[in-house]
Amino acid sequence: MERKLAPLPELKLADDAEAMVFSGYGARFGNLDARGDVIAKGAFADSLKKARRSGRYPAMLLQHGGYLSAGDMMPIGLWTELEEDAVGLRVTGRLADTARAQEVYALMKMAPRPAIDGLSIGYRVKSFEYGTRPGEPHRILKKIDLFEISLVTFPANDRARVDQVKSLRGLTARDAERALREAGFSRSEAKALVAGGFPALPQRDADGNEGAQAAAISGLRRLTSIMTSR
Repeated sequence: MERKLAPLPELKLADDAEAMVFSGYGARFGNLDARGDVIAKGAFADSLKKARRSGRYPAMLLQHGGYLSAGDMMPIGLWTELEEDAVGLRVTGRLADTARAQEVYALMKMAPRPAIDGLSIGYRVKSFEYGTRPGEPHRILKKIDLFEISLVTFPANDRARVDQVKSLRGLTARDAERALREAGFSRSEAKALVAGGFPALPQRDADGNEGAQAAAISGLRRLTSIMTSR
């Protein structure tokens, strides 16, 4: 069984109704990996049809299970949606309510950046073509039998990383920072507030501008309105 790493470019973390749900790309088409392989569009089509037909989706593991003990092969959640789009293998999954998965969830939510944000697939190649000219991939993978998709620490492709964190009814961290800066907070204050709440903010100067303070309060009210309306 082979494995291929890809980053998790989009991470969606929702509240109560969709707790511990995230999404991203398990693999990308046309991207040369560390082995010199490229996955062709449509490579996962048969695997996805089989999964939907049988209801048995690829396993969700951490670091491919590690192979140190039987416990390492225990899934940390399940994949709820798998599809091919123009970019690659789009995946959505939900972490289990277990101590191990809670730890992974906490690492994914860390600020100022997630501590884990990579995805890696475990698969068998069923059909491929060798590159024949200089500069071509070693192999073009035409058909892949997908067994598992893991959350990993070290993705092979470093070009794409988590760029969106969903929280509080779909509001992104970037949305929140933008609203706070428009309301009068500095960039560092906005980031601190989004990451750690009011205790993370530095004490404002006692002689601060009253207009700016009023604008900040207004901005926070707008932010609260957005969060509660989504």
